[in-house]
Amino acid sequence: MKKHLFSILIVAMFLIGLSVLLYPAISEYVNSKHASKVIASYNDALTTSDDRSLDAIFNAASDYNSRLRDKPHAFYDPSLVSGYEETLDITHTGIMGYIDIDKINVELPIYHGVEKEILQVGVGHLPGTSLPVGGESTHCVLSGHRGLPSAKLFTDLDDIEIGDEFTITILNRLLTYRVDQIVTVLPEETDQLQIVPGKDYCTLMTCTPYGINTHRLLVRGVRTENAVVKPGVFVKNEAFKVDTLIVTPITAIPLLIIALFLVFTHDKRQKRRSSKSGRKAARPKVSKDADKNNESLRKQGDEIADREE
Repeated sequence: MKKHLFSILIVAMFLIGLSVLLYPAISEYVNSKHASKVIASYNDALTTSDDRSLDAIFNAASDYNSRLRDKPHAFYDPSLVSGYEETLDITHTGIMGYIDIDKINVELPIYHGVEKEILQVGVGHLPGTSLPVGGESTHCVLSGHRGLPSAKLFTDLDDIEIGDEFTITILNRLLTYRVDQIVTVLPEETDQLQIVPGKDYCTLMTCTPYGINTHRLLVRGVRTENAVVKPGVFVKNEAFKVDTLIVTPITAIPLLIIALFLVFTHDKRQKRRSSKSGRKAARPKVSKDADKNNESLRKQGDEIADREE
C-alpha cells in the first residue's frame, strides 16, 4: 500500500509540474485561435457590406481624425471629440480592424480602447489619437501587452528593427507602415505620440523592460506603399508549429500511464503468486502433522491390545 501511495504521489507531482510548464504555451495557442476566429468574423462581416457602405464608414473615420486634429487637448481628454466608440465598429464588438507584424509572427485584432480586458486578448487603440485609417497629419497609437503568461501579443516587439514593416487592415483597405523610429520613454512622456503636420504615422507601444515595465517602448512606422495587394477573402491559418515543450510532455503522458499500469498489474500478479505459494506450502505441513498423529494413535492402540492379551 505504501508503495502505491508513493507512486501516486510521484504521478501527482509530475502532472502539477507539467501543468505549470505547459500553461504559457497552451494559453498562447488558445489566444491565437481566438484571435484568428475574431479576425475571420470581422472579414465575414465585410463580405456582407457593399463598397459604398464601407467607403462611408471609412470617410466617417477620416472626419473623426480631422475633428481630433483641430482639438490638440483631445489627446488628454478624448471626450472632446464625439463618435469614437461607434466609428469603424461594423461588428458591434469594438473591433476596428487587425494588425499583421510578419517580423515577429503576430496577427491580432485591434479594439477600441486600452482597457485591461482588451489588452489581455488583443491590441488596443489609444483614445485621443487618430483612428488607424491613415491620411496626412494623423498619428495612430496602438498598445499591446508583453510578457503575459497567457498570450504572446507584443512580447517580441523589441525584435523589430528600423526598416521593418507592419500592416493594418481596416475594412477593405490595407495600410502599410515602415518603422522609422524606435525610442524608450517614461509613461508620462507623450511628445512622441503627438500628431506631426503632414505626416502619416502609426506607433506601436508596449511596456519595457521586460517584466519590470517602468518605461514604454515606442515603435513608430511611417506610411508607405503597400508591398502586396490585400486578398479579398481572409483565409484562417489553421496550421501552426507546435512547440517542443508541448509535444514532448504530451507524448510522455500516455507512456507514463502505461508504465504505471504495468507496475500496478505486476504487483498484483506478484501478490497472487505469493498467496498461492503460501497456501501450497502450508498444505503439506498440515498433512504431515496429521500422519504423525495417526501413527501415534495406531501405536497407542497396539500397546493397549498387547496388554489385554
